[in-house]
Amino acid sequence: MSLIGPRIGFKQSGARVSYFGFFAMVFLCSLCGCSPVVLKAQMDRQKDRLYDRDLSAAYDQIRIKKSLTLDVLPGMGDREGEIFSQGETVVASLGRGKDGYKTWFTMVTFHEFELSVIRKYFFVVDEKVEKTLTQGRGFRFDCEMFMSEKEIGEIQAAKEAKQTTVLKAVLRNLEKDVGELAGGGDKAGQENKTLDISVLLIKNVGEAIIRELEMSGVLATKISDPEGIEFDHINFGKGRIRIWAEGNIAVVKIRLGALVPTFHELQEAAVEGIEPPARQVEQPVEVE
Repeated sequence: MSLIGPRIGFKQSGARVSYFGFFAMVFLCSLCGCSPVVLKAQMDRQKDRLYDRDLSAAYDQIRIKKSLTLDVLPGMGDREGEIFSQGETVVASLGRGKDGYKTWFTMVTFHEFELSVIRKYFFVVDEKVEKTLTQGRGFRFDCEMFMSEKEIGEIQAAKEAKQTTVLKAVLRNLEKDVGELAGGGDKAGQENKTLDISVLLIKNVGEAIIRELEMSGVLATKISDPEGIEFDHINFGKGRIRIWAEGNIAVVKIRLGALVPTFHELQEAAVEGIEPPARQVEQPVEVE
């Protein structure tokens, strides 16, 4: 029996909000003397800047060690065409664009007994990103993870290799969490295979980054900076990654190819508003 329980679905009237926002902008522009052409350009830039934020809305709203199952489930698989999958302590929603060029998923893992969120992931890959300044293939992966005492011990023992140890822990947990969903989806089969392929791609990128970090100590020392570090990937070209920690919570943020310009969207949302866990280790983990 699943600890998560039945999923409750809610629909939002996003269309009405969009119409209201459009007419509000028209009214403001009429007061300020904006032309319709200027208005359209402004709306296009806003749409461009927010590229995939609507897909990651559920991920962005979830708080580690604060959000519970009833906070998370209503927003999972709520978009048209998304498939909802559920295991004992893991839930995921998987989506695919109608043209087949874009695939994404949001996955959340709960504590076995407390039912609070201990890990969350968001991933999107798009073969045909169309932005104002960049076009082509794009990749995004975000993860927040509450670190167990064992993981914290491993990271502290790693000394200069703390960053690679955090990333290895994220990839290890990702594989384990996806494994719990095997055969557990509402529509098992092709959807689970698509999820497996997405995870293989994330692992490929993560392992390539780990190799670069292990070869360059200078890169590793800068990975916690707000700008993160830049690296090259054989298929996507330029990429950027940042790894940092707040107390017991580690955060990994990766962008590749045409989605590198979105690296600074919701820059601090991952740690903003997080309440310290009830049980803290004596010395917070540092990945500076």
